[in-house]
Amino acid sequence: MHIHILGICGTFMGGLAVLAKQAGHRVTGCDANVYPPMSTQLEAQGIELIQGYGAEQVQLKPDLYVVGNVVTRGNPLIEEILNRSLPYVSGPQWIGEHILRNKWVLAVAGTHGKTTTSAMLAWILEDAGYAPGFLIGGVPVNFGISARLSGPGVDSDFFVIEADEYDTAFFDKRSKFVHYHAKTAILNNLEYDHADIFPDLAAIETQFHHLVRTVPGIGRLVVNGDEASLQRVLQRGCWSERETFGLSDGVNWTLREHDDGSFDVIFNGEPSGTVRWQLTGKHNRANALAAIAAARHVGVPVAQAAQSLASFQSVKRRMEVRGVVNEVTVYDDFAHHPTAIATTVGGLRQKLGQASRILAVLEPRSNTMKLGAMKDALPGSLGDADLVFGYGSQQALGWSLGDALAPLGQRASAYEDLDALVAAIAAAARPGDHIVVMSNGGFGGVHQKILQALAR
Repeated sequence: MHIHILGICGTFMGGLAVLAKQAGHRVTGCDANVYPPMSTQLEAQGIELIQGYGAEQVQLKPDLYVVGNVVTRGNPLIEEILNRSLPYVSGPQWIGEHILRNKWVLAVAGTHGKTTTSAMLAWILEDAGYAPGFLIGGVPVNFGISARLSGPGVDSDFFVIEADEYDTAFFDKRSKFVHYHAKTAILNNLEYDHADIFPDLAAIETQFHHLVRTVPGIGRLVVNGDEASLQRVLQRGCWSERETFGLSDGVNWTLREHDDGSFDVIFNGEPSGTVRWQLTGKHNRANALAAIAAARHVGVPVAQAAQSLASFQSVKRRMEVRGVVNEVTVYDDFAHHPTAIATTVGGLRQKLGQASRILAVLEPRSNTMKLGAMKDALPGSLGDADLVFGYGSQQALGWSLGDALAPLGQRASAYEDLDALVAAIAAAARPGDHIVVMSNGGFGGVHQKILQALAR
């Protein structure tokens, strides 16, 4: 089959393209932004890319058009497809029907931690010899790729997928994850996000309820027992096995921390394994519990899963060290929601103690942030930082970042010019500091600019 993918350079659709190519299909695609690194990765797979959405692309005459959710009505190519009654389908539906149909699907859903938890779960299964396929919204360092059909030379029965609650396509406003038909589903957490498509938390809870409805009776839900929102989801109906994790009384999976950062995994009151690793933060410990519980559903013993996490190397752009100059460490992190910002900075603070300073650098550029839905929560999320540097213009955001950070007083400053931001950070930094750059975009290459300024 020849498929032509609209919006191919997004993380999800790019992963879909790789899977389709590995499955033996001819793959072409287009996007408004065909540039590295995604374009390079796709071209290396033998996938032909076209810049833009010109209507003339129908002359390629593919068997099927696969449409990403970035594509809207008014797009010249989709208008031509509709006018000619050509066959099209959404990316999540195509994945569900052509890649996942005969797999044991392990889906990881939640507002935060999907990428890291998916990567942990895929690595546990890999280390246990399951050779899983996966599609993850980031690049796990252990694998070096974000998607694969199966392990080398193996047709694995297992597939790990990051299960996003964002909508499917312009013609399908259900969340992506309803198309995956998971047998094992992690519900990691649930709070308000995606203000551009969801009016309130209740609307997102409805989508999670739809996900729960797709899990079979022989399947299993692994649910964060600390989240009231997920309890409300389950109260609307649950037809599958259920296990809970967290720190609340009565959960199936909990943990006992040690001073060295390791922790014991406690299952139904019994110590079942110990995780010794380099990751920080209570969010990563919760992610690990969820991944271990999900792996147990497919037969991986708890002690073995815990041991596998000792060699887990996290995901690119999740507290990834970008360089050290003059004893100043610069990190890159994907955090962009106040809860994720708080856990990122708080996790580093727990690791460092009070002896070192943390300089937090933030670019609020997600759709939710641009709508101002979370701006009042920003100061509280940055409480563990010694200094805060914000970047974003009032014209781009629609609100004043400086005003939003004002409750932090002299600890915080906001900039609309990238060079001025970099100069201020370099001037403030001193040996022993840790600079955490947080954005869900490229941030104008600010990490390298900071490192160069520190070197000068």
